[in-house]
Amino acid sequence: MFSVDDPPVPEWTRRQLLLGGAAVAAGIGLPLAVRAAATPPAPAPGDGNPIHEGNQTMSFITTQDGTRIYYKDWGTGQPIVFSHGWPLSADDWDTQMLYFLHKGFRVIAHDRRGHGRSSQTWTGNDMDTYADDLAALAQALDLRDAVHIGHSTGGGEVARYLGRHGSARVAKAVLIGAVPPIMVKTPANPGGLPIEVFDGIRAGVANNRAEFFREITLPFYGYNRPGAKVSEGIRQHWWQQGMMGSIKAHYDCVKAFSETDFTADLKRIEVPTLVMHGDDDQIVPIGASAPLSAKLLRKATLKVYPGLPHGLCATHPEIVNPDLLAFIRNGA
Repeated sequence: MFSVDDPPVPEWTRRQLLLGGAAVAAGIGLPLAVRAAATPPAPAPGDGNPIHEGNQTMSFITTQDGTRIYYKDWGTGQPIVFSHGWPLSADDWDTQMLYFLHKGFRVIAHDRRGHGRSSQTWTGNDMDTYADDLAALAQALDLRDAVHIGHSTGGGEVARYLGRHGSARVAKAVLIGAVPPIMVKTPANPGGLPIEVFDGIRAGVANNRAEFFREITLPFYGYNRPGAKVSEGIRQHWWQQGMMGSIKAHYDCVKAFSETDFTADLKRIEVPTLVMHGDDDQIVPIGASAPLSAKLLRKATLKVYPGLPHGLCATHPEIVNPDLLAFIRNGA
């Protein structure tokens, strides 16, 4: 028991996919198998009360293994739940949360374990546990008819949550620049990125995380492209979020987002799902991700954004937010 304490899709060649991975490895400056964590039993409901720390009010749930998960919960109306990417936090969704709050929705975002203000966990940094933590949050807040939106690693979290826990509490889902079906190259996934790309990411985290996190923002937001208008504020916001989290959790999570196979999860998802992806995504190349996920989903809508980067929610909210709103209000 846990307690609450307060356009058509472009065809990508193998060379292009490898170049996309190389952009991560070279443009970012881009090695531990994650220790499998035991699946925690189903959580019991909680009451979602906040706790007070000094002059701040912060909301947490405590999962069965003692991990404290920080969350924001604003407004009333149909709930929209946001799952962030690696190695960020709930703050990465601030633009979307404010937008949907003003549209009459209840907006919720949590810091994944080991990230942001949540516990810096030694174990449990894997997709099954991430999904179980999300299920614990949904149960603690008694969310119904919720829309789950996940970006990048958060898209994998949403897919595993729905595949593992079902859609009884969920109305719709959105995967944005998301890692499913699987990122790494395998015999069954020959279009994936070589494991060496992810070894490079692990090396960057382990050897000089602060500098690595500064450099990764360039391909993440497409700021390494000719003529790109660079926002130093967005870059600094990314870096700040990343440095709040645990280096151990960030290191482990590379395996979770790159090697987890979400094929079975995608096939199990019953709710309408919007798949959004920029076709200039240098972090999760589109050729091995969004169109494949859309084919596996039962009720998929695929939207491809020409020229947009991985971090399109931050660079182009004026495009992304209205499309999300239209899907939530009117989508299939």
